[in-house]
Amino acid sequence: MVREAGLIRRGVLWLLLLGPLFFLSYGLSNSYTASRDDVGSLVFAWERQMPLWPWTIIPYWSIDLLYGLSFLLPLTHREMDRHALALLSAQVISVSCFVLWPLRFTFERPELTGLFGWLFDVLMGFDKPFNQAPSLHIALLVIIWTMFARHTRQPVLRWLVHGWMGLIGVSVLTTWQHHFIDVPTGALAGLACVWLWPHEGPLPWQQARLAHDPKRWRLAACYTLGALLLALLGLAFGHAALWLLWPALSLLLVALNYALLGAGGFQKGADGRLSVAALGLLGPYLLGAWINSRLWTWRRPQPDEVCDGVFLGRIPGRAEASAFAGMVDMNAELPAPPLTHYLCLPSLDLIAPDQPTLQQAAEAIEHLRQHGTVLVCCALGYSRSACAVAAWLLVSGRCADAIAAQTLIRKARPGIVLHPAHRQALQRLERRP
Repeated sequence: MVREAGLIRRGVLWLLLLGPLFFLSYGLSNSYTASRDDVGSLVFAWERQMPLWPWTIIPYWSIDLLYGLSFLLPLTHREMDRHALALLSAQVISVSCFVLWPLRFTFERPELTGLFGWLFDVLMGFDKPFNQAPSLHIALLVIIWTMFARHTRQPVLRWLVHGWMGLIGVSVLTTWQHHFIDVPTGALAGLACVWLWPHEGPLPWQQARLAHDPKRWRLAACYTLGALLLALLGLAFGHAALWLLWPALSLLLVALNYALLGAGGFQKGADGRLSVAALGLLGPYLLGAWINSRLWTWRRPQPDEVCDGVFLGRIPGRAEASAFAGMVDMNAELPAPPLTHYLCLPSLDLIAPDQPTLQQAAEAIEHLRQHGTVLVCCALGYSRSACAVAAWLLVSGRCADAIAAQTLIRKARPGIVLHPAHRQALQRLERRP
């Protein structure tokens, strides 16, 4: 891809805005929190064993250089602006938490000498032990890391980038700058910013529409209730139970997708992969969804041929996918293995695809058949994908009506589940001009 003109100047302008804003907001929140008498701390007992490695002040400081260099990497004005806005968002989120939920770092660092001691002295000149969770250092690292990883293609350089970025992440603990709770909360804050400002495609709120389907609202309510329950358990029991806040956030985002954002909130790309941010934020839900797909299909893991080389099944593994020339993927929540002839039409689980999506799926199935056998899949291979195959049977003229299409599919795969909403969508397709 050719780099757009004027990006260096645009990057410099962003740095001139973000740099002073960073030091001003960070310094003011430090000073304000230092004047309060209600600042607590959250420390796990095992953290007392955390070593102090003075040399890790070098990778810790290096994020400042990488922050600036990251503005040299974008190839488009949109990518540049969204990167800058993600960094700005991380700053707003972290500084707001520093003010609303102040925490203090509790370890006393011994006096250090030499180069490392001097670097610590410079750091302490403007940094105080009050800006803790979520770690702004980690949040910025996540955003910068994704930028460098996206633009580093050479394998050796990629490993160097990942290694150094990982070392920066570790350094917030080994320099005794942060307690552990600051790290995962900072990572989630950074991932949220990358999710809010994806480097390509529509922004999440640009595709936001209040759901009209009552079933979407019922599912959103169920996921919200699950998120609330996990959050309350995590806060009530504390300590290791605080990890429950991650799946709680995951379920809350799924609820938001059902109520407002739709399938696009999962950020599944045309290549079948979910964005790094979606994988991180939705990790617990995605793991549960994958396990669920395997449990429900363990008696019938293989896809079933409906007719003319079109198969119906669950989302495949890499080895399973290699048996097919093409794939039409109807699921929004699980990544798909790479395939040359692949089309993703993401639809929400338990929700019937709309008529335009079914029309597109039918045309794609017929087109991909030119390359050989085609797998039409969703998480289980029983509902969304079955509806898509039924649409193909109707549009291609292989079946005269929706009832005949369902009968043919059920003969090949008896467990399919088409609810009234699926049947209504197929009937509308059947009555098309």
